[in-house]
Amino acid sequence: MTPRSLSSPRVSFHRKWWAPGLSLNALAVTFLLVSLVLVLGCVIHLYVFRFLGRGFLVSGFVGSTEGCDVFDGSWVQDDTYPLYNSSECPFAERGFNCLANGRKDTDYLKWRWKPRNCDMPKFNVREVLESLRGKRVVLVGDSMSRTQWESLICMLMTGVEDPKTVYEVNGNQISKTIRFLGVRFQTFNLSVEFFRSVFLVQQGLPPKHGPKRVRMTLKLDKMDEINQKWVDSDVLIFNSGHWWTPSKLFDMGCYFQAGGLLKLGMSINSAFKMALETWASWVEAMVNTNRTHVFFRTYEPSHWSGSNQKACKITQQPLAEAKGNDRSEFAEIIAEVVSKMRVPVTVLNVTSMGAFRSDAHIGIWSHPSTILDCSHWCLPGVPDAWNELVFSYLLTNGEFSVGGPCKIETCTIISFAINGL
Repeated sequence: MTPRSLSSPRVSFHRKWWAPGLSLNALAVTFLLVSLVLVLGCVIHLYVFRFLGRGFLVSGFVGSTEGCDVFDGSWVQDDTYPLYNSSECPFAERGFNCLANGRKDTDYLKWRWKPRNCDMPKFNVREVLESLRGKRVVLVGDSMSRTQWESLICMLMTGVEDPKTVYEVNGNQISKTIRFLGVRFQTFNLSVEFFRSVFLVQQGLPPKHGPKRVRMTLKLDKMDEINQKWVDSDVLIFNSGHWWTPSKLFDMGCYFQAGGLLKLGMSINSAFKMALETWASWVEAMVNTNRTHVFFRTYEPSHWSGSNQKACKITQQPLAEAKGNDRSEFAEIIAEVVSKMRVPVTVLNVTSMGAFRSDAHIGIWSHPSTILDCSHWCLPGVPDAWNELVFSYLLTNGEFSVGGPCKIETCTIISFAINGL
């Protein structure tokens, strides 16, 4: 995939107010031409910053001179998949291992993401492991981020000769309640870490003398207090979105706060944008993007159905059309915020990819089995494709050397296509 630069157009004007002997007609024509140039400049400016800048830039793989929107594509059957067996991976959470939880069909395992206008390189585990030697990969976010973290570890373990050289640094079992999980690949001096931060910003107690319904707040102008642990990484992948709902905020007595003041009337979308702007400022100030490749993954669609959105019907095949609750307004906010950043950030627009995969959710094959789940994904499954995209991007663009020098003129903002959500 080839990054495209987005830079501010600069227009210089050489003004000449009067020329001896210049007729009024000539002045009128000159004025008209200048006006047309200004109008055209405004149109181009609006197009670049209001259209391209909001995430319509695409990145392409080598061999595609015009670039390729890798998120515009479809799922194709491939008998060489899945890339690993969850039951043989000690870091795959039981709750995501649908086969171990009783799912009988295996068709959902044999689908590969195929961009419409280019081919995505096959995941080469030995090449990826060698390129990650001595590196640190960090994923930050909610349970969807943890799923991607588990997926990546299981993918990488297929290239490790001795599984005993791969271990959780604190001896912890994989759990959704632990804020930090780190797995070390001893042979490769590689660390793959997950930090649980569902909002990315700080949660805390409300101001004194606030309304009784306010039991906690999200401080939209302050990053999560564990943010210092995310820096000094070579690959840094963020996500947020699934907890930004009324049921997980207002119904729980959690409201928004900024500048020490409660923002009781603020909408969730406005709060999400403010939180993302805080995150963007933090990245610009704290992350050395000459070393660290920063990604932000968009919202992963769910496939709940029924009048109350509590029914979960798992299909046998991917859908012919992209459907599902995709919270596309979040993707638009992410694109807008990233387009204004002064440092390179790559948006992984996985939303439309997952919208086809009503066959790949956990459904009734959860652990414990009493939980119905049309939000999370089985492993192996859809999160594997996210990791394939990350490393296809890094390897194809020559970014591995992960952490190698990054020239500002080539490491510009890359915002994968947000259209089609």
